[in-house]
Amino acid sequence: MNIPPWFLFAALVLVCWGIVGLLQKLSTNRVSAESALIWLVVGFLLLTPVFYPGTSVFHHSTRSLLAILACSALNALGALALFAAMKNGGKASIVVPLTALYPLVVVASAPLVLHQSISRLQGCGVLCALIAVVLLST
Repeated sequence: MNIPPWFLFAALVLVCWGIVGLLQKLSTNRVSAESALIWLVVGFLLLTPVFYPGTSVFHHSTRSLLAILACSALNALGALALFAAMKNGGKASIVVPLTALYPLVVVASAPLVLHQSISRLQGCGVLCALIAVVLLST
């Protein structure tokens, strides 16, 4: 069986973010959502030297840098909202899977923004995800 490299990275995300979901709830039981976000950023900064390839940060187009800054801001806002949901009584077993449905935004916008088509089977997957939202929230 030949497993594509992207699948291994996706599996790593699944495991890492699964563990993170548990740790986020444990941390927000003890600290504020804002403090959790600050420590999330500290964690990113501590790992940056390990993973950074060493080329100049500014050796990219302005458009690329603006896109990355927008990603960073939205990621921070999303993380803060996730921590706040956990801190304000959200169960990890509901909040984490519900927020993990964020790819639906990409799937819905992919035809218009990315010029990618969505198959019927993928459309069925979206429908299943929406049903999952309803089932999780009841």
